[in-house]
Amino acid sequence: MVELENARASHAEKAETVAAVHERFRSAKMAIVTEYRGLTVAQITRLRREIRQASGEYQVIKNTLVRRALKDTGYTDLERLLQGPNGWVFAYDDPVVLSKTLVKFADDNEKIKIKGGVFEGEFLDPAKVKVLAQMPSKPELQAKLLATIQAPATQLVRLMQEPGARVARLIDSIRKSKSE
Repeated sequence: MVELENARASHAEKAETVAAVHERFRSAKMAIVTEYRGLTVAQITRLRREIRQASGEYQVIKNTLVRRALKDTGYTDLERLLQGPNGWVFAYDDPVVLSKTLVKFADDNEKIKIKGGVFEGEFLDPAKVKVLAQMPSKPELQAKLLATIQAPATQLVRLMQEPGARVARLIDSIRKSKSE
């Protein structure tokens, strides 16, 4: 009788975990699968902290639970990567910033391997994740756009100020020549 109650409780806990993971997939803009075999607890803690700072989340989740959670999401392509121990990276804000963080961590620690991911419904192999990490982030793109928008206005202001500046230089040179 006690075993049956424990089995029900375990089944309920698993169902809650599947629902929570399913919700992560639904709210994430990108998901990346990693193999973390050989990382120390301290390294995983540092990875989690760095990913959290990039508006993401790193979770180690059983493959059987992930397989159930993937149903009815845009991440079903990731099911082919469900072999061995996997760590899951969920990007909630800027996927480029998060992929840069993960790729940098993977470059510094050869024990973590990027297996693949999904971004905007497209499957990304490890090479594509690295390409995504090389793209400019959203703030960088916004700064470039703002500079491009402001450039004509800045040039116009300079152009409008130039005649006045010429007159000022002319008056200054006349003053200097008279004083000599």
